[in-house]
Amino acid sequence: MRPTAAPILLATLLSATALSACGSDSGSDPDTVEISYKQSTDNSIRVMDTYLEDIKEQFEKANPDKKVKLVPIKAPDSEYYTKLQQMLRSPKTAPDLVYEDTFLINSDITSGYLKPLDPYLDQWDDWGQFIDTAKSAAQGQDGKTYGVPDGTDTRGLWFDKGIFAKAGLPADWQPRSWDDVLDAARTIKEKVPDVTPLNVYTGKPAGEAATMQGFEMLLYGTATGATESPLYDTASKKWITGSQGFRDSLQFVETVFKEELGPDPSDALDPNFGTRVRGELLPEGKLGIDLDGSWLPQDWLKGSGHEWPEWSEKLGLAYMPTQNGQSPGKVSMSGGWTWSIPSKAGNPDLAFEFVKTMQTTANAKKWYIANSGISVRTDVAEDPAYVKAQPGIKFFTDLVANTHYRPAYPAYPKVSTAIQEAMEGVTTGDSSVAEAAKGYDEELKSVTDNQVIKK
Repeated sequence: MRPTAAPILLATLLSATALSACGSDSGSDPDTVEISYKQSTDNSIRVMDTYLEDIKEQFEKANPDKKVKLVPIKAPDSEYYTKLQQMLRSPKTAPDLVYEDTFLINSDITSGYLKPLDPYLDQWDDWGQFIDTAKSAAQGQDGKTYGVPDGTDTRGLWFDKGIFAKAGLPADWQPRSWDDVLDAARTIKEKVPDVTPLNVYTGKPAGEAATMQGFEMLLYGTATGATESPLYDTASKKWITGSQGFRDSLQFVETVFKEELGPDPSDALDPNFGTRVRGELLPEGKLGIDLDGSWLPQDWLKGSGHEWPEWSEKLGLAYMPTQNGQSPGKVSMSGGWTWSIPSKAGNPDLAFEFVKTMQTTANAKKWYIANSGISVRTDVAEDPAYVKAQPGIKFFTDLVANTHYRPAYPAYPKVSTAIQEAMEGVTTGDSSVAEAAKGYDEELKSVTDNQVIKK
């Protein structure tokens, strides 16, 4: 049945009211700092909520005349980015502090949505504890810094030891090439037919998870990607089009779904599929291999709602190999999030005081452990309590030596979307590899104003 205009109008008005209600315009309380962040779509996962509620209590206790208002945005990643950008456009809706994905930060800087933090950072002793690569992830092309990073991440292959045992695969599995990964998935399909052999995130509904956990973990392991960025040519300052590595990466994705080694495309293209992977498929022993991130255990810790204390015994870890095992043999992608102050924030000074509370050494360590994050602070990284806090932390920290970062340029979010569209085409079978690659090349020219180079 086609909906009537009245409910649509009411929904639009309610949405506008909700956005205006959380603003920090000139009429807002100068003694209240408003914090917006991404809330998990899984009601049982409250890692960020719990952490921020603790910081709120500390802040209000130390500053009795100040208040903290938490404004969660409950949405999948792609919807979170859209809603956040809507809020940042006006002083009526802009919070005082926002949680920014580093892949989007330069786009928001270029749009004028964020405030440079250098005057605050110059007077903050703790800033010297942050590693340079983390600092650079929050820098604009003007050299100024627009966010305080709260950790980084790496990516690799998670695998179910029980499924591997049934399939006759080794408990200490470490593939040396893409073919090894695919062969293991084929063996699982044959020997353990009631499980999904391999998960590679794909398509537009998965958003940046498809681009970064999926495609770029392949692309950066191609012959070109092993030594330099296969997406952006720094010498010419142009985006790369027509590469063999791009087509080879699409071929891998096509193989996964054409041979039914991955989830059903309808499941893979569900925007909440990542939540199912962490909350159901892995804990219930229904997924053989998962190409995913270092943060997964946060969903399985005590109090998470998906408690799974046996995960370190049930799951194995392997690094993602390069395409043919060429040097350096392994590949990872790293990203992370930052806390940023909107340019239209009503209480920026108060917002940075809140950041300083979040980033005491004790609170930073508490966050890294709770979030299964990788420390970007040298003092925390050297703390034995952090190093021993969780199985797997050393494995993922060691991957930093062979990790890559996305090209942090304003066009990247649109480039990422073009990658997702190409992936989706070969996932559903609507496009051949050649057609999907050609479509990407054409879209790349459009979203980068033809700033492309053929390699």
